[in-house]
Amino acid sequence: MTPRHDLQNQLERGIDALGLQLPVGAVERLLDYQALLARWNATYNLTAVRDPAEMVTRHLLDSLAILPHVQGETLADLGTGPGLPGIPLAIAAPGRQILLVDSNGKKVRFLREAIRSLKLEGVRAEQSRVEEVEGQFDCVTARAFASLADMLDWGGHLLTKDGIWLAMKGKQPDDELPGVPAGFEVRSIRALNVPGLAGERHLVVLGRTGC
Repeated sequence: MTPRHDLQNQLERGIDALGLQLPVGAVERLLDYQALLARWNATYNLTAVRDPAEMVTRHLLDSLAILPHVQGETLADLGTGPGLPGIPLAIAAPGRQILLVDSNGKKVRFLREAIRSLKLEGVRAEQSRVEEVEGQFDCVTARAFASLADMLDWGGHLLTKDGIWLAMKGKQPDDELPGVPAGFEVRSIRALNVPGLAGERHLVVLGRTGC
């Protein structure tokens, strides 16, 4: 088991490499979240990533890499699984109202325990299919959740008129771009450099047309 101070050093180096300034205590809370996820994962199999150092890279830093692109007062994280990227974003930039959405009951039970134990104010979890979620949000995030066409077909109603949709992908999803449904447009595609991660990561930024 990797000692916590080694994980803290790894996380702090990664945050510096991303050029982020996090609130006081955020690193400790991120590591508390990782520890809670590792503990639950031993029983409930919430993520295929089991090595704590790999969790720091593939879960925490990967989520924090999109922080500069997040905007608005409200955020919905669709297909959040064990809270990615929603919980790291909530810790790194508190004050936003965040809805974590997943259809898997055991993952939502974990999310509610994480919200309670980490004292994440303004964050709530909902067990639901995306197409049945109600409300509108300034920012919608989705991490390796579905194709661009499917995620917008299922969840496009959740985006405010001037909101942005942040779709986290591995390779640049050129084959998915023609499937973006009417009423939405790709604003930009950005390569993300996640510290310690060998694979490609891209962020597709979408919005409503005519805004």
